[in-house]
Amino acid sequence: MSEPRGKVELGLFLSAQHPASVPAEGAVREHLEQVDLARELGFASVWAGQHFLSHPFQMFQSVPLLARVAAAAGEMTIGTGILLLTLLNPVEVAENAATLDAIAGGRFVLGVGFGYREVENAAFGVARGRADLFERKLEIVRRLLAGGSVTASGDGFDLTNARLALVPSRPPPIWIAANSDRAVRRAARLGDAWLVNPHTRLAELERQMRLYRAERATARLPPSGHTPVLKEVCVAPTDDDALAVARPYLEEKYEAYVHWGQSEVLPPGDTLRRGFPELSAGGRFVLGSPETCATTLGEHMDQLGADYFICRVQWPGMPQDHVLRSIRLLATEVLPAIRSRAGHHRTED
Repeated sequence: MSEPRGKVELGLFLSAQHPASVPAEGAVREHLEQVDLARELGFASVWAGQHFLSHPFQMFQSVPLLARVAAAAGEMTIGTGILLLTLLNPVEVAENAATLDAIAGGRFVLGVGFGYREVENAAFGVARGRADLFERKLEIVRRLLAGGSVTASGDGFDLTNARLALVPSRPPPIWIAANSDRAVRRAARLGDAWLVNPHTRLAELERQMRLYRAERATARLPPSGHTPVLKEVCVAPTDDDALAVARPYLEEKYEAYVHWGQSEVLPPGDTLRRGFPELSAGGRFVLGSPETCATTLGEHMDQLGADYFICRVQWPGMPQDHVLRSIRLLATEVLPAIRSRAGHHRTED
C-alpha cells in the first residue's frame, strides 16, 4: 500500500482523435473550450498524445496543438503524453520541447514513449533495435535540454558537437510511459516519473509499481516527485448514466486499440480482448457517479501512491456536453473528495 506524498492534482488529457466525418476546425474549438473550462475550475495541466496514420480516426499532432492550447491554458502546465521518441529525430524533439517550455513559461513536462504500432514503425523506417534506439535518443534529448554538447550518430541522426541555441532555464521533467514490465523498469532507470498507462487493470499496475520502485532503489535513484496516472474517465450523476454515455465511445476506441496491437504490449496478466463488462472492470476505467469515481481514484491512491490523475474524458465521437459535464464534476465533486481522502491518510500517518 502506498499513499500519495503531496497534493493530489488533476490534468486534462485532450483526446485529439475524432471520426473522419467531424470537421477538424470545430474539433479544435471544442478542445479550446475544454481547456478554458478546466483552467477556470482549477485543473493543474493539459496534455496531448501522438499517433501517426491513425485510421479510423483523424488526429491532431500534439506539438502544434499544445502550442495553440497554451494560449488558453493560463498558469496550467502543458505536457506531451506522449511523444513517440523512437520514431522521431532527437534534435527536433529537444527543439520542440524547449519551444513549448518557453511558451508555457517553464511549465512543461516532456512525456515520451516507445510506441508499438507496426504501421508507424514502418512509416519511419524503424524495424529493429528499437529499445536501444529509444534509450540513445532519450540520452541525446536530455543532454541537449540541459545545454550540453552532443556528438552521436544513429539511424536518422548524425551530430557533432551539437548544441541547442534555445535552452530552457531548467530542463523540463521527462515522464516515460510504459506498458510491459521491461518498459516499466526502463522508465524507472531513465525517467523522472513513470506515466502510468490507462489500459491496464489496477491489480497489474500495483504489481508493476512494485517493480518500478524496486528498480529505482536498485539504481540508487530517489522516489519520483510525482506518481502520474492517465485514466479513462466519465463522470455523470449516476453510475448508470456514466456507463450509458461512455460505453459506445470507449468500445469503439478499444476495438481500435486491439486492432492497432495495444493489447499485445500489456503485461501478460492482462488483455484488451474482452467484452465490455469485463474490460471495464478491475479499475481499468473510471466510470460512474462522483462518489464511485472518487472511490476508484482513491483505490489508485492507496495501491499506487497516485497523486496526479490525467483524465481523458472524451473518445472519438463523444458529444461536447458530456465532456464538459465530466470536467465540471471532476473539479467540483471528485477532486475535493480524493483530496480529503489523501489528507485523512496523512493525518493518520
